[in-house]
Amino acid sequence: MNLKEIKELMELMRQMGASELDVERSGVKIRIRIGRAGGEEPAVSAMHPAAERAPQELSAAKPAAEAAPPVAEERGVLVRSPIVGTFYRSASPDGPNYVEIGDVVKKGQILCIVEAMKLMNEIESESDGRILEVLVENARPVEYGQPLFRIDPTPA
Repeated sequence: MNLKEIKELMELMRQMGASELDVERSGVKIRIRIGRAGGEEPAVSAMHPAAERAPQELSAAKPAAEAAPPVAEERGVLVRSPIVGTFYRSASPDGPNYVEIGDVVKKGQILCIVEAMKLMNEIESESDGRILEVLVENARPVEYGQPLFRIDPTPA
């Protein structure tokens, strides 16, 4: 089990509201505990010598989404980053932003770019709607699963 898989499990735990998870794969046992009170750090216990590095790597690579307060989901759909990279609102520094707050978007419309390892990845809207919020500043790093936009799927 690699660091990326562990991060994906932690994201699923957050989405489902779980505070503890035990996983066993190929003889490797991992326990992940996420504290709810006092801002505790996630704890990962590896029960196999091959996975001894996971706790150190995990604490060093803590996603920014954990550090920020949770985004209230009163209304709208969150568009999340599918990868780790740098968030850009436009195709070039001098170009216009793909979308602005209040814009009506269609499913498949480009909302932004996330650059990862010199590759520009276009992030598309997953539904029709109206942009309610832009949750990341231009040219800032983003983590896997970090909310980028909030879209109202039923614009008036």
